[in-house]
Amino acid sequence: MYKEETGYYGEYSDILKCTEQEILNELKGILKELTEDPEHSPYEHIISRIKSPESIRDKLKRKGLADDALTGITELSDVIGIRIVTHFVGDIYLILSRLKNLKTWKIIKEKDYIARPKENGYRSYHVILMVPICLKEGQAKSEGLPDSINIEIQLRTIAMDCWASLEHQMRYKKDVKNTALIADELKRCSDEMASTDLTMQTIRDVLMNR
Repeated sequence: MYKEETGYYGEYSDILKCTEQEILNELKGILKELTEDPEHSPYEHIISRIKSPESIRDKLKRKGLADDALTGITELSDVIGIRIVTHFVGDIYLILSRLKNLKTWKIIKEKDYIARPKENGYRSYHVILMVPICLKEGQAKSEGLPDSINIEIQLRTIAMDCWASLEHQMRYKKDVKNTALIADELKRCSDEMASTDLTMQTIRDVLMNR
């Protein structure tokens, strides 16, 4: 967590960092259990982030809420965000099925942008989970902070992740020309990548004798 983030989150920063690490540890344990073949992992990589103060404030203001850290932690569902990138579409649903069976985490909301992509071509599977906050030994829970918070996990294939990276650059990079043309090309690429993902999954299933 950067100095700016630590300053904004204040007394909650250690709790968020501890919770983020606990989530990562749990997910890595799940992914290890799901490895059927030592030569094939069900995921390509996993990354996490604690939402920046600027993003938190912007989102809270859009919702008409106070822009303090506690309001962000209690009212938003993506202060802690995790992204799991897989090789195959099937691995996304395999990981999802495991998440649904966890005793300590509760799924609050799901959005399947793979089966139902966004209009611009965005594909991913979003899961909002309620997870217990993490307290270090001897650490007291800050006043007003609940026992659990909501966090977001995004699951997508390498192709989906590559596409999302380009689309993000188009939206947020300044002075981009021909945005309409680029958007059309990205939509076309999204459809082609989805077809390739499906074909790759089919080939893998044949090789695995499924």
